[in-house]
Amino acid sequence: MNAREKEQYLREYAVLKSQGKPFFPYAVLKDSLMACIVLIVIITMAILFGSELGPKADLTSTTYSPRPEWYFFFLFELLRVVKPPALVFIATVGIPTICMVLLILLPFFDRNPERNPLKRPIATLAGITVIAAMAYLTIEGAVAGSPTEIEMGVAKQLEPGRAVAASSGCLGCHKIGDNGNSGPGPDLTKVGARLPRQAIARTLINPTPPMPTYSKLRQQNPKEFSQLVEFLAALK
Repeated sequence: MNAREKEQYLREYAVLKSQGKPFFPYAVLKDSLMACIVLIVIITMAILFGSELGPKADLTSTTYSPRPEWYFFFLFELLRVVKPPALVFIATVGIPTICMVLLILLPFFDRNPERNPLKRPIATLAGITVIAAMAYLTIEGAVAGSPTEIEMGVAKQLEPGRAVAASSGCLGCHKIGDNGNSGPGPDLTKVGARLPRQAIARTLINPTPPMPTYSKLRQQNPKEFSQLVEFLAALK
């Protein structure tokens, strides 16, 4: 924007400002009216459609894996990707806070008065990047599936091992059939065709970080550990 365009913009802005309306009660009334409309719509939908309630909470269950509402899926996916415990705080608080602060400071970085997005590359690129990142993480978190269920059909003798795999957190990083996540761990749908039983057992005991070790499960419950290995070895 050159000096002539800037002078014209300031002149037009001064004229519009002189013809403006006061914040109170004009803007306050509009915001209050819109808030009431939104509240009425929410109450109406709650009365007509109700709210979806899950099964009654079981305090003795050790297999329940809580999942956030859809508008927190992006944060849920970010936390799933960032595995090291030392970085959990950065993933849940640090990165979202930094992004929010940068968006708040954006008007101070980009003071261009143009309203055409093509003439405001900094603001446009920042907005598109944030929206695209949140959309991608939200979709990934939504299609990840339940981390405590494996719907793959197996032989009856392998069902206990399937239950152990579903409740041991394997689906948090791996995909088995149509369930689980596609990373950061490899797909385990046909792991038995790639690794023999002994190799699978060794991997569970001495895994590659950030995968946790299952040596404690072998010590405390060798039967479940053996069932888990048998189930994984049968996936071909």
